[in-house]
Amino acid sequence: MIKRPEEIALLAESGRLLAQVFHQIDQLELAGMSTMQVNDLAEDLIINTCRARPASKGQYGYAYTLNASPNQVVCHGMPSAADILSSGDIVNFDITLEKNGYIADSSTTYLVGQVSAPARRLVQASYEAMWQGIRAVRPGARLGDIGHAIEQHARRHGYSVVREYCGHGIGREMHEEPQILHWGRPHTGLTLREGMVFTIEPMLNQGARAVDTEDDGWTVVTRDGQLSAQFEHTVAVTRDGVRVLTLRPDEKYPG
Repeated sequence: MIKRPEEIALLAESGRLLAQVFHQIDQLELAGMSTMQVNDLAEDLIINTCRARPASKGQYGYAYTLNASPNQVVCHGMPSAADILSSGDIVNFDITLEKNGYIADSSTTYLVGQVSAPARRLVQASYEAMWQGIRAVRPGARLGDIGHAIEQHARRHGYSVVREYCGHGIGREMHEEPQILHWGRPHTGLTLREGMVFTIEPMLNQGARAVDTEDDGWTVVTRDGQLSAQFEHTVAVTRDGVRVLTLRPDEKYPG
């Protein structure tokens, strides 16, 4: 669970490379592209530019480099050549990258073309909720502090937090202990210690938090058909706070 400084350095390198992949996706005109095109671009960048491995491909039998989750898809959506993004969509791309045996994990929800004001508000609140959770990370804090900060922010903006899926420890394995719930009570749960590395990845729904899994066994959707958005970073607990290992080149830490 606790990573040595040399391990965190390797995780930070994986995070830096993954941030570069997202920076390239940021430049795309997504309207008119298929989610499979984005998948193939991400795979090419990871393998041929970063000289790394797309860690999701083959994990638990999953066949692709990324998860593509548009609109009412909460998470684990599979890319498809038939799934063409249109102006007005929102879409989350969740990507993992392994370099030198260590894995980084991150996701972003993109606005495609001209997006409605309610959808924009949901996406912005989801991004802010992730950062509220990150701000709660420091040695001596508790896991419940992270979840409470996220859930309170979501509720203030009128959104619900999906409870079936959570953040997780990460290192040589994609999913390690501890689990990072995005809801909870302050001053409860495991105490954070320097050297812990995990993801914070809240999923916020416009409507109720209830979700269903489609027949493909992967795609998770909102039960009421309303929109869902998610953001994710991999973070490390430092001596006096938190380090975001997957911070984008043009992204500022709003701490």
